[in-house]
Amino acid sequence: MRDRIRTDGGGRRGKVERLLEEYELAELGNELERAWTATDPDERASLRDLATRFNERLLEAVLRDAGDAVLEGEIENTYYLLTDDAVSSGDRRRAERRLERQGIDIDALRSDFVSYQAIRTYLKEHRGVEQETDEVNRRQKAVETVRRLRTRLVTVAEDRLESLQSAGEISLGESRIILDLRVVCEDCGTQQSFTTLIEEGGCECAT
Repeated sequence: MRDRIRTDGGGRRGKVERLLEEYELAELGNELERAWTATDPDERASLRDLATRFNERLLEAVLRDAGDAVLEGEIENTYYLLTDDAVSSGDRRRAERRLERQGIDIDALRSDFVSYQAIRTYLKEHRGVEQETDEVNRRQKAVETVRRLRTRLVTVAEDRLESLQSAGEISLGESRIILDLRVVCEDCGTQQSFTTLIEEGGCECAT
């Protein structure tokens, strides 16, 4: 297992910065920044997700240093067993014993796991970055929010139709629900889908 040099009493480095150096994971810092500041909502990661990613990479480094052949999915599963509240004490203890047999100090490993607050401090104070809050991102968020609500509404409607049909209260052949959300401007008469209106930045009044 790697010999890690503690510098707690020396400099003013934050925990995440220190661990990136100790575990030789410098590129992970860039990865965290890219994931947090991504302009595409589908690619952007939350601070909690980034904390999990960071901790799993630390765990992977520890396992590799211990000479363990890391199998696909093993890191995620081991981290889950060590940290998730839903895991039984028996399953957690078995995971801990397996790591201990490889010479891994469980207490030291857990103390190196970071919280999402630590990730936020690292990104904002050490790297000096913020999540984008510009106009484009606000529009993207609006589209995604309405899209999720529309999907939920269609699902609820389908469930209700199926329930009524099963109860014999309505008769319905093969069907599908179409939810057409449109915006009509009373001033210029433009009629567009909600998504198109947002993505194009408005109606003809804006041209």
